[in-house]
Amino acid sequence: MQTELKEKSNLRIGSIVIDCINFDKMLTFWEAALHYVPRSPAKGGWVVLRDPEGKNTNVSLNQVEPSEKLTGRNWLHFDLYTKDQKIEIERLLELGATRHAQEYEGDEDFVVLEDPDGNLFCVVDTTK
Repeated sequence: MQTELKEKSNLRIGSIVIDCINFDKMLTFWEAALHYVPRSPAKGGWVVLRDPEGKNTNVSLNQVEPSEKLTGRNWLHFDLYTKDQKIEIERLLELGATRHAQEYEGDEDFVVLEDPDGNLFCVVDTTK
């Protein structure tokens, strides 16, 4: 049975949290990749990165112990939209991303990359 919404929710996505092992590398990578800035200085393996214009969702980094590293495909990832996919992929690779072994079917609009900790994310061509 479906429940009817009685009130509009005031929930919103405030931050997407990425657990990471190589905290400093991840901080450098995501700051440069998104042009985000720390909301306050990183402390104790935790930082919230924010869009300087305040228009987009925050990205938080949470340092975990290497023994907690997960294997396989991650359950949560970014789809980064761009009108210039080739240039953005080159830029992200220079920043430390790597290409993920992925088979593509036909004329896909996305390319799968891995950040420095191996987390997957897609670079989506919004012109297709």
